Amino acid sequence: MNVALAKTETGRALSDSFAVARDRLPGAGKVADRRRQAFEAFERAGLPHRRIEDWKYTDLRALMREVLPLAPAPDAAALGRAAAALKLHVIEGARRLVLVDGVFAPKLSETANSEQGLAIRTLREALETGDAALQAQLFAPDHSDAVVALNGAMMTDGLVIEVADGAVLARPLHIVHIASGAVPAAMFTRSLLRLGKAAGATLVESYISADGAKAYQVHDALVLSIGDGARLDHVRLVEDGREAFNVSSSVVRLGAHAHFNTFGMTSGSSVSRYQAVIAFAGEGSKVETNGVNLLNGRQHADTTLFMDHAVPNCVSREIFRAVVDDRGHSVFQGRIIVRPDAQKTDAKMMTRALLLSDEAEADNKPELEIFADDVTCGHGAATGALDESLLFYLRARGLPEKEAQALLIQAFVGEAIESIVNDGLRELAMSAAQRWLEARG
Repeated sequence: MNVALAKTETGRALSDSFAVARDRLPGAGKVADRRRQAFEAFERAGLPHRRIEDWKYTDLRALMREVLPLAPAPDAAALGRAAAALKLHVIEGARRLVLVDGVFAPKLSETANSEQGLAIRTLREALETGDAALQAQLFAPDHSDAVVALNGAMMTDGLVIEVADGAVLARPLHIVHIASGAVPAAMFTRSLLRLGKAAGATLVESYISADGAKAYQVHDALVLSIGDGARLDHVRLVEDGREAFNVSSSVVRLGAHAHFNTFGMTSGSSVSRYQAVIAFAGEGSKVETNGVNLLNGRQHADTTLFMDHAVPNCVSREIFRAVVDDRGHSVFQGRIIVRPDAQKTDAKMMTRALLLSDEAEADNKPELEIFADDVTCGHGAATGALDESLLFYLRARGLPEKEAQALLIQAFVGEAIESIVNDGLRELAMSAAQRWLEARG
C-alpha cells in the first residue's frame, strides 16, 4: 500500500523555496544528488511537531508559520550594517570568521597569518572543489532528523576548519553569524571543524543582528570531529534579534581520550532550538556541557542534548540553568544513552529553572537509557522562584529590588558560566547575561 503524506502549507512553501534556490546553491554532480536526497528525506518526515516525542515542546508546524526566501548575497550596504553590529561583539585576540546573511564575508574576517597546523576554507569552496571524502563528511549527519536534512539540502555557506595532529591553537576561532536586516530572509549555514590527534582549539559561535533586522530565520548546523587525545572548548552565544527564528544542530564525534567542554547561552530570538548529538567513539573521553537560557517576553528556547555512550570508561557532565520572566518558555531535554558495551560509564545531569513570573514556563525532561550494568549515572531537575528570604536579606541592606534580584540571578547561572575555561570568554558570557538583566528594567 502506498501512503502519501499530506503537506502542510509550510511544507509546500519549503518545497517551492528549494526548487527556486537549488540552481544558486554551491556544488554539482554528487553534491547536487546529496542535496536532493536530503530534501527528499526532509519531505518524508516533514516539519517536526508535538507528536514526535523529541519535539513535544517545540512544534515547528505551529511555531514556524512563515517560510522566508533564501537570503540574497549581501551587498555593500548589508556588509556596512554587519560591520557596525560586529563592533559590539569583537573578542580580543580571537580570529574572526564572519558570515553575513549566510555568506562568508572575507572583508570582515581574519584569515591571513594563519597559525601553523590550521587550515580554513569556506563551505562553498569545499562543495565546489570535488574533494569527495570531505563532501561526504559534510553530508554525514543522519537524515532521519528533519531539520538536519533540510539544512543539508539548503546549506549555502559556512566554514571548513581543520587543525592538524598535535597543533594547539593559541587564538580562539570566532564564527559570527550576522543578519544584516536588508530583507526578511532565511539563512542556511553549515560548518565543519576537524581536530587531529592531540590537537587543541577554542571555538566561539555568536548569532547577532544588525540594527533594523527583524523577522529572519537562521538554520545552522555544526559538524565536529575531535581526534584521539584532542581537546575542544566551545562557546555558543545566541543574541539574535527578538523577532528571529533560530534552529541550530551540532553533531559531535569524540575519539579516544578526547575532551569536549561546551557552553551555550540563549538570550535572543523569538523562537530557538539547539540540539546536539554527542557520540563517544573512543574510550576514556570526557564531555562537559553547560547551558543557560535567559528569557522574557514571549520567547521560546529549547535546548535538547543527546549523549551517546557507546564505549567503556567515558565521563559526561551536564549542567543547565534557565531564568524565565514574563510569558517566556524554556525547554531542556537531556537524554543519556548507555549502550551495552559502555561499561564503567560515569554520567550525570542536572537542570534547574528559575521562574520570575506566574506566567513563565519551564519544561525540563532529563532521561536515562541504560543497557549496561556497571555504570554510575544520575539526573535531577528542579523548578522554583527566587528565595524570598534572600531577597529580604539583600533589600534590608539597602539594595533596590531589581539589583537584589540581579545578584541572585547571577549567582544562579554562575555555576554554568564558570565552566568556561578561557577568562576572556567567561567574561563575555557574563557580559551577555548582564545585558539581559539590565534590559529587564
